[in-house]
Amino acid sequence: MKTLTSLLSRSALLAALPAALAFSSCSDDKSDPTPEQGKVLLIHAAPSANARVKVLANDTELGQLDYGQLSNYVTVNTGTPSLKINDASSNQTVATKQATIEKDKSYSVFAYSPSTALGSADAIVVPDDLTAPSAGKAKIRLVHLGLGSPNTVSLAQPAALTGTVDIIPNVAFGTASSFVEITPSTYNLVISTGSGATASTEVTVGDGSGSGTGTKAYEAGKIYTVLVRGIKSASVATDLRTKAIVITNN
Repeated sequence: MKTLTSLLSRSALLAALPAALAFSSCSDDKSDPTPEQGKVLLIHAAPSANARVKVLANDTELGQLDYGQLSNYVTVNTGTPSLKINDASSNQTVATKQATIEKDKSYSVFAYSPSTALGSADAIVVPDDLTAPSAGKAKIRLVHLGLGSPNTVSLAQPAALTGTVDIIPNVAFGTASSFVEITPSTYNLVISTGSGATASTEVTVGDGSGSGTGTKAYEAGKIYTVLVRGIKSASVATDLRTKAIVITNN
């Protein structure tokens, strides 16, 4: 037989249940906050390790790339993740790099080959300043990962009387320059050594596809990376030889 006491107890329990559920829900919300994130762009520019690779951050796969390919920007939790470059078929780690990822910041991760030894691979992580250029300007930088090319190269514009005019001078192998602003126009830029009338062209940027021919229109408001990759040798496959590629970062 139900007594008044039992009925009151049951009513009190039912009345308290929604509040308890709401409290539990709030507690769950606080215990699982949305992680702060940055973004990374992945580029496979390692000719000595030219098999398909996968890139991982703390063992979470970010993407898979064949040699010469790049990804879109992908999100990564902030902190100091261990970035791994793994052979996609064997899952063997060929390079590891500790990165620092900050909230709402963007980065480029370049897999590259420090030497021509078979399987040679490492990575550089470069911050991407995607702040818009000044009104009526574009931004550009140079990344030098060209094996067998001189230790330092420059991004330059050929000039009829003076040889070349440097836009970004003396970028060392395995490094990236900062972004600089340029006047938007159609250019046939070159990667050169030396300066002025004595400069020599290492590779032509051209249309930015790696063909080394044509010209490219650099647009106001856009941000570009010129990447030198490949091996300076006639004995390697054409796709693995030195090329200058233009990446649009925005």
